[in-house]
Amino acid sequence: MARVLLLGAGGQLGMQLRRALGAAHELTALTRADVDFSDVEAVRAAVRSAAAEIVINAAAYTAVDRAESEPELARLVNAVAPGAIAEEVARAGGWLIHYSTDYVFDGSGAKPWVETDATGPLSVYGQTKLDGELAIAAAGCRHVILRTSWVYAAEGKNFLHTMLRLGRERDVLKVVDDQIGAPTTAEALTRATLAVVEKLSETGTDATASGVYHLTCAGETSWCGFARAIFAAFAARQKAPEVVGIPTEAYPTPAKRPRNSRMNCGKFAGTFGFEMPRWEDALGDVAAGMLRD
Repeated sequence: MARVLLLGAGGQLGMQLRRALGAAHELTALTRADVDFSDVEAVRAAVRSAAAEIVINAAAYTAVDRAESEPELARLVNAVAPGAIAEEVARAGGWLIHYSTDYVFDGSGAKPWVETDATGPLSVYGQTKLDGELAIAAAGCRHVILRTSWVYAAEGKNFLHTMLRLGRERDVLKVVDDQIGAPTTAEALTRATLAVVEKLSETGTDATASGVYHLTCAGETSWCGFARAIFAAFAARQKAPEVVGIPTEAYPTPAKRPRNSRMNCGKFAGTFGFEMPRWEDALGDVAAGMLRD
């Protein structure tokens, strides 16, 4: 059993982590109401006070489009605060688990990205998340940075719930079909994170696992393909609209999105001995749980 501090415990991933970690570890879980990530000194104080062996940062500024008009707030939450957390973790000699994103890449090509590929964010959000990675590395703490993509859960605001709501309101939905990635459930990320925590608890001060990892569900699809799969999974609850694929250019947004968000997750599996489920199976698990409720 490890002493764990979870930051961002009120988000869709944080809620899953809180339930799972609380059953297996000595957990301090803090939400946005407990610590304001735009107040870096408050974040430092929270990390010091918890005196945890492992700090898990699930807090982030994730409003991708709004970040274009709020770059300083996004930078504080996604880059400055994680850097401060890492400095405190380094002083205490602990571990930091931090979540990053496929948006650190420019989305070119069609090959799955590996951890050593050159980054090239297209948006303020992507740049601030990359800056957070760099700040953590510069702090010198032992860390596991998990780059993931297209995260959703049965709880929270996400693509799944947006599609289900729009499907009830409209007969036809137009969804981008030339951005490719892997929808990833908070539940699957939580199980993978538990594997990381167990590994770090066993290795103690061994820093060989420290670094950046890619972690998404297996397989790939487009947002359009994901939408169609959602409606198929929830066919027992609601009628599916017609889902029409459109190019990115037909749905302009303030922030540019990467077209290729494929991620090679072999390094994570090899280090932590955990294989992520296929995205279709993970969606089925979420749908089954929601349909039971």
